[in-house]
Amino acid sequence: MHFAVFWPTVVTVLIASITDVGSRRIPNWLVGPSFLAALVAAAVTHGGVGLGRSVEGALLGGSILGVLYLLGGMGMGDVKLCMAVGAWIGPSQLVMALVMMGLAGGVIALGCAAAGGFLRESLEGAGDVVFGCARRGRGPHERLTVETPGARSIPYAPAIAVGAIFSFWAQS
Repeated sequence: MHFAVFWPTVVTVLIASITDVGSRRIPNWLVGPSFLAALVAAAVTHGGVGLGRSVEGALLGGSILGVLYLLGGMGMGDVKLCMAVGAWIGPSQLVMALVMMGLAGGVIALGCAAAGGFLRESLEGAGDVVFGCARRGRGPHERLTVETPGARSIPYAPAIAVGAIFSFWAQS
């Protein structure tokens, strides 16, 4: 585990998780400087190759979560946080982080739905989002997006944090 990358990543995702849970927002003052610091650190420590790897990680994170944002299932703060994480850890480690993010996000969503008494409604909605694509097309669901008034959603930064932190142990 490379501690020069581990600690900035952990600090970023933990602060993002606290602010996301508290205010349902991930601040730009956090993700912007973290992203830029990752690029600079990669360039200083590994030159052009490191900078390229950092950019690839950011692009991968932005692309994967960006699709979910475009479909209405995720906020832009989550996308920017994942880009910053990708810039720190690079594309190969980010793949493992993304898998764990998805699993953690699913567990968090199921737990919140069960605790809130709307598990059945959530499962039906998820089924409609996934299996209704043929009928609806590739755009966002007409009523199941994070922008829909009264929509139920979860703070996703904790799932990003779990994925990012787990990826360090998976890589070692």
